[in-house]
Amino acid sequence: MKGIIGKKVGMTQFFTEDGTAVPVTVIEAGPCYVTQIRTPDKDGYSAIQLGFDELSKKSNGNSRLNKPKQGHLQRDGLTLPDLRVLREFRTESVDLQEGTVITCDVFASGELVDVVGTSKGRGFAGTIKRHNFNRGPKTHGQSDRERAPGSIGASAAPSRVFKGTRMGGHMGHERVTTRNLEVVHVDPEKNLLAVRGSVPGARGGIVVIKAAKKQKKA
Repeated sequence: MKGIIGKKVGMTQFFTEDGTAVPVTVIEAGPCYVTQIRTPDKDGYSAIQLGFDELSKKSNGNSRLNKPKQGHLQRDGLTLPDLRVLREFRTESVDLQEGTVITCDVFASGELVDVVGTSKGRGFAGTIKRHNFNRGPKTHGQSDRERAPGSIGASAAPSRVFKGTRMGGHMGHERVTTRNLEVVHVDPEKNLLAVRGSVPGARGGIVVIKAAKKQKKA
């Protein structure tokens, strides 16, 4: 199973051996703990649940997690730290045990990965920003309508607005997958992973890194 949970640190550049500057996104990947094993007999499918982002205790020693999450991480002799993020990774065969620690060295330089994150929220956006509409002319006394979307009617028939018409609305804050990003550098000591290109989401956002599902042809 090649997958890990991480936190976006930010973008920088990495210099290759021949001096080429490569734009990379640095991700704090792991360490992750195997918190649960899903099996077809018990759950109907095969998967591995990982936990990430260990939380510190409160000043009085109590956990920052709620009781259900505490019980999930402290069940059947399993003593795991307080982990804020839990994600599942589907797999055909399970070769890990609960409590196993997974680090960023599951990936190597040169491999292609898919990164899943939540895009930045843009709030309510108009059609120009959201759908790349063109503005109207500013001539002929038009002072406040140049950014309007224009007519949306469909004449007397069918006398309604079709569903899916591109309009203004909520933009961003969606699950986005960026495919086929090359792993440029792996630093197991600092739990850092550098991938070529941009990764969805803001700095500090949670991302999931998986082996590329649809690899580019050579």
